[in-house]
Parts: sequence; structure tokens; C-alpha cells
Amino acid sequence: MAHLKAMETRNDRIERKQQKLVLVRRLYEQGLRREDVINLFGFIDWMMTLPAQLEEEFWQEYRDFEESLSMQYVTSVERFGIEKGKLEALLKGIALGLKLKFGKSGQDLFPEIESIQDVSLLEAILEGIDTASTVSQLRQIYQ
Repeated sequence: MAHLKAMETRNDRIERKQQKLVLVRRLYEQGLRREDVINLFGFIDWMMTLPAQLEEEFWQEYRDFEESLSMQYVTSVERFGIEKGKLEALLKGIALGLKLKFGKSGQDLFPEIESIQDVSLLEAILEGIDTASTVSQLRQIYQ
């Protein structure tokens, strides 16, 4: 199909971009394994080259499409890694915020917060650092 669509759209690059997106979407709809999708995607990408501007548009539309799938092809191990990365980043931000806003009393609070594993609660704490006037007010967010 990639070869046929490449031939059909030889003189119409905008249509080629659209057909390339159609073919890539079909890979996902076929229920193929992630590895197969990646390999076939590579072939389609090689077969249906686009000028730089259209290539950029294609990738943006592709990213939008992939996001709409709610990360369907992310494995549980990858999801765990992503979640762990979020936790670590939030904790670093909280530690810095506590130190800068509350000094020693804020740093003393950090061990309590460090044990929290709920990303949304940690996000609330990070936002709360900005609005809380005291460590006690901040503590109320997670207790």
C-alpha cells in the first residue's frame, strides 16, 4: 500500500502526507504488536518521503494521533518508569520549594512528604508551597 500510495501521490505532496497518515493509523487499527508497528512505520516513512515543511506537519499530526490513543503501546514497565520519573521530579521540586520558602522548617517537613507516592497529591503539595504561609498550612494539604 505504501508503494501504491507513493506512486499515486507523486505529484501531490499534500495528499501524500494525508495518505501517509492514513497508512500509519491503519497500522494501529490492525492490532499489531508494537515492534511490528515500528518496523512497518519505518518502511512507510522511507517510501513516502515529504518536503521538510510537510514532514513537520506530518509528525505533529502523528503525535496528536498517538496521544489520542492514550499511549496504547506503552508497556507496564514503561508506564512504571514514567510514573517513577514524575515522582522523582515532583519530589525534587518540592524539596527545593520547601528549602527556598520555609528554610530549615521546610526541610524538616520533607521526610514526611517523601513517603507519598500519589502523583496528584504531590502536585497539590508543590502548588501549595506557593500559596501556604506556614509549614502547618502546607501539611494540611496532605493530612
